Amino acid sequence: MVANLNHIIDQVVRDKGIDRSILVEALESAVLSAANKKYRNTRDLEAHFSDETGEVELFEFVTVVNEVEDSYKEIDLGEAQEIDPEVEVGDSLGMKLEAGSFSRIAAQTAKQVIIQKVREAEREGIFNEFKGREGEVVNGIVRRYERGDLNIDLGRAEALLPQREQVPRENYRQGDRVRAYIYEVRMSPKGPQILLSRAHPGLLASLFYNEVPEIAEGIVEIKAAAREPGSRAKIAVVSHDPDIDPVGACVGMRGSRVQNVVTELRGEKIDIVPWTPDIARFACNALAPAEVNRVYTDDDNQSLEVIVPDDQLSLAIGKKGQNVRLAAKLTGWKIDIKSETRAAEEELGDTGEGEAATEEVETPAGSTEETAVSVDEVEAAPEETAKDAVEEEVPAEDEAGENKE
Repeated sequence: MVANLNHIIDQVVRDKGIDRSILVEALESAVLSAANKKYRNTRDLEAHFSDETGEVELFEFVTVVNEVEDSYKEIDLGEAQEIDPEVEVGDSLGMKLEAGSFSRIAAQTAKQVIIQKVREAEREGIFNEFKGREGEVVNGIVRRYERGDLNIDLGRAEALLPQREQVPRENYRQGDRVRAYIYEVRMSPKGPQILLSRAHPGLLASLFYNEVPEIAEGIVEIKAAAREPGSRAKIAVVSHDPDIDPVGACVGMRGSRVQNVVTELRGEKIDIVPWTPDIARFACNALAPAEVNRVYTDDDNQSLEVIVPDDQLSLAIGKKGQNVRLAAKLTGWKIDIKSETRAAEEELGDTGEGEAATEEVETPAGSTEETAVSVDEVEAAPEETAKDAVEEEVPAEDEAGENKE
C-alpha cells in the first residue's frame, strides 16, 4: 500500500469534486474487499483509515474463549492475555494486520472497487448539482448528433437536447454554442441524464429574468408564458410597484431588452401583455392587437366566449389560428371567438327567428359561413379566413407591449 494516501485523496477531491468522506469510505471498502478475498471470508475483518498516518489499517477481531473451536474467529484466553492482560472470556479482541501484504490480485480488486466508488460518487455529485438547477438556462457546446438529438457539453457533464425540444428553423453544427433550458434531470442506469429544451416556455421566462432587472428583483413578476417555437410567443407580466409599468420594463429603452430576447430566440415574435386577475380583461389583453367588444365567462367549464367586430375577427384568430391558440394557452381557459354578426344571428335564433337568419348566410353548397371559431376548430376555418388573418395581422408593438420584429 502507499505509505501516505492523504495527498492522493486531496488531489482526487479537488479534481473530481467528490466529498472526502466518500473517498475514504471507498478506500476502506476496497481494502476490506481485498482482504476478504485473500482470506476467503473466513475471518471477521474491519478496515479504518487513519488521518494521522494516511494509511488504511486492517483489524482482525476474534472472540476470547476457554476452548478454541474455530481458530479463525476464536482465540484461547491464555494467548489473548499475552496481547491484552485485562481481557476476559467473551470479549472481542482486535488485532492489527499488515495491509500491505496483499497479493497482486487482491490489489487489483481494491483498485476496481475504488474506481467504481469514485465513478458512483461522481455521478451522484453531478445529479445533485443539476437536479437543483432545473428551470435554469445554461450554455453548452454541440458535440454530436445522434438520431436527430443533440449532445451538448456543459463542461462538467453532458446533456441531451431531444429533437422534439428543438426549434424547427434552428440548425446546429459541431462546435456551435447553444443556450438552452434545463427542464428535467433524472438518474438512468448509465448515470445522470440532463434534458434540455429550446422550445419550452420556461426558456422565454428565463431569458426575460436575465434581461430585466425588475423581474430579477421581484418588482415585476412573470405570470404566464406561451410559445409556438420559432414563430410567436406571448408573455403575461404584472408589477408589484404601482410606479413601474411591467410592459415597459420588459420592452426596455427603445425595445432593447425584448430585442435581446428576440435575437436569442432567432427572431421569434414576442407579445408582452399586462396580467390581471380579472379573467375577462386578461383574455382581452391576451388577444391583442385585436379589439374585443364583449366577453362572456363560464367559470364551471373555464371557457370564454369573446365577441369581436366583424373586421377584427381575422386579426383575433391570427394566422392559422395562432393568436387565439396562444391566448388560450396564456390564460389557461378555452376561448371561442365570434363576430358581431354571428352573435346577433344566434341571438335572433334564440328568439325564434333563427330560420330566416340561417337562410341568409347559407352558401350555394348548403353549408353555413364560418364566423365563429374556437381554439379546437381553428384548423377547420375556411381558407378565406386564414388569408384575411395574414393580410390584416399587424406588427406587434403597440400600447399592449408587443414587440416589433
